[in-house]
Amino acid sequence: MGLKSAWLVVVFLFLGVAVAKNVNRLNVWPMPKWVSRGHNRVYMSLDFQLVTDGSKYIDGSGILKDGFTRMLDVVKVAHVVDGDLSSVDKSLIIKGIHVLIFSPDDQLQYGVAESYKLLVPSPEMPDYVHLEAQTVYGALHGLQTFSQLCHFNFTTRLIEVHMVPWTIIDQPRFSYRGLLIDTSRHYQPVPMIKKVIDSMAYAKLNVLHWHIVDIQSFPLEIPSFPKLWDGAYSVSERYTFSDAAEIVSYAQRRGINVLAELDVPGHALSWGHGYPSLWPSKDCQQPLDVSNEFTFKVIDGILSDFSKVFKFKFVHLGGDEVNTSCWTTTPHIKKWLKEHRMNGSQAYQYFVLRAQKIALSHGFEIVNWEETFNDFGNKLSRKTVVHNWLGGGVAEQVVASGLRCIVSNQDKWYLDHLDTPWEEFYKNEPLANITNPKQQSLVLGGEVCMWGETVDGSDIEQTIWPRAAAAAERLWTPYDNLAKDPEQVAGRLAHFRCLLNQRGIAAAPLAGLGREAPIEPGSCYVQ
Repeated sequence: MGLKSAWLVVVFLFLGVAVAKNVNRLNVWPMPKWVSRGHNRVYMSLDFQLVTDGSKYIDGSGILKDGFTRMLDVVKVAHVVDGDLSSVDKSLIIKGIHVLIFSPDDQLQYGVAESYKLLVPSPEMPDYVHLEAQTVYGALHGLQTFSQLCHFNFTTRLIEVHMVPWTIIDQPRFSYRGLLIDTSRHYQPVPMIKKVIDSMAYAKLNVLHWHIVDIQSFPLEIPSFPKLWDGAYSVSERYTFSDAAEIVSYAQRRGINVLAELDVPGHALSWGHGYPSLWPSKDCQQPLDVSNEFTFKVIDGILSDFSKVFKFKFVHLGGDEVNTSCWTTTPHIKKWLKEHRMNGSQAYQYFVLRAQKIALSHGFEIVNWEETFNDFGNKLSRKTVVHNWLGGGVAEQVVASGLRCIVSNQDKWYLDHLDTPWEEFYKNEPLANITNPKQQSLVLGGEVCMWGETVDGSDIEQTIWPRAAAAAERLWTPYDNLAKDPEQVAGRLAHFRCLLNQRGIAAAPLAGLGREAPIEPGSCYVQ
């Protein structure tokens, strides 16, 4: 290594240490991988431009252009930016952002490159910001970070960027950073789902796990079996197949995959309102009838329709909380079990594995809740991702067996547990007690779960935020950059919560339980 290279390494390490000591003073969420900054300020031109000269990405679908427009909208936070730049030194005016994307492809899939590098201003073009990324989705993350560096000055009526020059080099720690929403327990209108997607992008979450149907309702149109949505709460609490396609497209343009869940064989009572033969009997209505070939014909039809809309490589097949007593007590199923030499547990395994084969035939890889692994893990397809939810220790066992895992342990990452404070969300470590690097790589990431029993369009946002943001930093930021004591980041998280409020997201105060209202008058930043 030459003297110059060694000197650069020393400077890099010094700056990294300096930033590590002062991360609490940086109001960026989630914390980037590496940051350096200065002590000056610049001003955004009133005609701030997007420039893409030299980029290999032509943006034919407008993903980058739309992301740039959204960035300008949130930076202005609905203020009229009409200050006078004539008295400002021209060298301090930033005319636009130069975005350089190295890949021409904008296919969104698990593991897509999400890294970016942000320079404010650009050393080569000092009147522009420089943003480079391997893919357009990394560039979208860079725009989100840049938006948090911008401030509306109420005196000058201008947008300013403080503490320049900035250098931010960033990439996610985990490729799967999810949020579950549940549209069976309570219907969520499409505009609210889109608001949730927007808020996910602000926190750099990248998978919307859509728990579409459950016991209570079946709100989604399935063209292959059009009576299934007879199980919706009402004729107006439904999603057309085109609605689903629009939600997927809306999310994709923000760098977010949609993981569709079809929970079988339990949690499926609502299916039988349109097709009663799916019930074991009129009086014993779940799990789905394992003895009826029509059951698997319906699953095949649903997954065939899913494959036309849900382009994520994974589909979630549930498999949790299956009580097989209806199978063992209903005469025709009891007879079928005897003929096939199965008990209830063996029939549960048979159902899950057959559903997996159907999903694989449609090109999906599979996610199943952890009971499937706990009961017959060695029988699962090797393309299975086990979704941990019951508690700690399961992820260790899953990856030790060679399967992949997503962590959502309910004691830490269930948003419907209102008594779980944001500090616990922040501290929950997906790689706890997993030290083997190969096994660590099998943990795809984690997901916070917004089960819908007590949330609808009136309170979903404040139940999700800001606690989901605490988990988002755990999933994005390098482990060594995470605060060991959550209180060290309380001020920065409060700032992000207020930023969400300013952007129209109803994020609750940090103080108190989940979705708790402010307890007294005061500034947003101290609640």
